[in-house]
Amino acid sequence: MIRRKNIITVAIDSPAAAGAGTQAKLISQHYNLFYLDTGKIYRYIGMLKINEKKKFSHKLVRRKIENLKLNYLKNKKLLSNEVAISASQIAKDKKIRNIVHKFQQRCAYNPPKKYKGSILDGRDIVTVQVKDAMFKFYITASLKIRAKRRYIEYKELNKKISYKEVLKSLRNRDKSDKERKYGPLKKTRDSILINTTKLSKKACFKKIKSIIDKKLNN
Repeated sequence: MIRRKNIITVAIDSPAAAGAGTQAKLISQHYNLFYLDTGKIYRYIGMLKINEKKKFSHKLVRRKIENLKLNYLKNKKLLSNEVAISASQIAKDKKIRNIVHKFQQRCAYNPPKKYKGSILDGRDIVTVQVKDAMFKFYITASLKIRAKRRYIEYKELNKKISYKEVLKSLRNRDKSDKERKYGPLKKTRDSILINTTKLSKKACFKKIKSIIDKKLNN
């Protein structure tokens, strides 16, 4: 694998709806980093499984990921609860994880030349994908706050789902993410904990930015 030298690498792990994606986008824009929302890749494969039930195979997944254009990950249909459940099940498959792993490594270590580096967020970025990242964060928030945020997101998308259903779904998702055999969600000793329960988006970004600036300016 080709690795670009002297690039900034940022790795973020977090449970669902903790605000990691929002922060990753802000960081990528501020420091001109290539951003990859790794959870969307599993959602993309999850949707593929729903749409291609009979044809779905590891061979199909490999072909689709090798030709994956990042625009595909902006599809609003990927945000549905059905796709989220499918993605969570797919994420337990070691062969699929290996296919996704290669794609993620390429994005992390060899981002397009116009970027100063990369930022990836997901469930196993610090623990598996980018173990030697320059900056490692674990972003979290209370389950109720995360469910409230996700519920608001769904309402904005005109999705008919109750807060209780979102809460239950997130609780199950957490259990699945933390207990899966391959790449389980967990905080490493060297990752910086950022709890967003009582932090605004702006306050959270300022906190992360000060950590990054301190190291970059030394």
